[in-house]
Amino acid sequence: MRTALAGIAASALALLMSTSAALAVDLRMTVWTGSEAHLKMLNAIAESFKAKNPDVNVKFETVPVNDYTQKLTFQVAGGNPPDVAWMMEDAAPAFENAKLLMDLGPTLKATEGYDFSDFSQPAMGLWQQGETVYGIPFSTSPFLIYYNKDMFDKAGLEDPQQLAAKGEWNMDKFQEVSKKLVEANPGKWGFEFKDGEGYASRMTHAFLPPIRAYGGDIWSNKQCGFDKPEAVKAIKQLHDMVFKDKSIVPPGTQGDYFSGNSAMTVNQISRASKMPEAGFKWGIAPLPTGPGGESPVIGQAALVVFAKGKNTKVAAEFVAHMTSKENVATMAQFFPPARKSVLQAPAFINGNKLISPEMMKNVAAAIEKGRVVPGHEKAPQILAAMMPRVDALWKADANVDAAIKDICTAITPQL
Repeated sequence: MRTALAGIAASALALLMSTSAALAVDLRMTVWTGSEAHLKMLNAIAESFKAKNPDVNVKFETVPVNDYTQKLTFQVAGGNPPDVAWMMEDAAPAFENAKLLMDLGPTLKATEGYDFSDFSQPAMGLWQQGETVYGIPFSTSPFLIYYNKDMFDKAGLEDPQQLAAKGEWNMDKFQEVSKKLVEANPGKWGFEFKDGEGYASRMTHAFLPPIRAYGGDIWSNKQCGFDKPEAVKAIKQLHDMVFKDKSIVPPGTQGDYFSGNSAMTVNQISRASKMPEAGFKWGIAPLPTGPGGESPVIGQAALVVFAKGKNTKVAAEFVAHMTSKENVATMAQFFPPARKSVLQAPAFINGNKLISPEMMKNVAAAIEKGRVVPGHEKAPQILAAMMPRVDALWKADANVDAAIKDICTAITPQL
């Protein structure tokens, strides 16, 4: 009898274990960070999800950023998409239009205490179509002016933060102070495009802030915006600054802001991590305004769930957990949030050791008011078509109007 009972108990235990194994869910999530601090934080959030969902295990897979979108595309095409993924803003339209992403809206809105309306609507612009929610931004990082305070002081000029506080930080003042900075700091430059790549990989980032300040855009509604009057004015001003004023770092020249060779540059808040090594006093300020008013530009990344993933229901619930108010506040130490309540919280304004609370308010305001960098499902083809026409523009004797028209002629078929 005892032998028989032992056999029955062993069979029951085996059945219980196999049933439990069958119920276990292993979620795959791809990211492009290898930072120990980032991964430690993400794993802690995953553990807090597991505490409420004991059968769910989350595994983070790091894919190098330069290969990220391509490898993600290959995984989806091969029928092996991750359950959850980080996604860059320029890739979003292609994945959305191909119907590859799950609608997260029903899950998020059904999650107790989630408060979907807390997300800034401008920040959601790229990820939501009507009631359909394709992704939730976890990093909404505005473009900001970084400035070398020492170079401004040497020139006897008010810095961009001081000018912005007085309402005088606009495109005309930007051109004026850039020229004066060069005169007062021989051998240095007034301004450098983003990452020193404004004539190549970052060419759209070079054009976008001034064009938006004038009230235009590089493209929208499948139409080229470069040849519109607002954009033409902005591009001609940049051209003058490069070749007449000689205040912007020209093509073929390195003007590394972070080494003290340029007085200003445009970048995002993550670059503040480089500043302790810079060796000069510095600050950040909003982008210059223009005839189009205050026009912050936002770079973004979001969390998405693939419609053909193996665990879509649990994956959507994990995204809801990751982007709760509590976890967004946790991630804000590294990734500027899109939740208005977190942006306005003292913990966010006072939480960055490198940036003063006054300057962090610029970050919060830009996120709440800004518009995302425009994406397109054919972004790589558009950029390839632009390149030779943009090269023709950045010459001292260029026919600027003709070069701008050539840009639109080249990219309109792709748009």
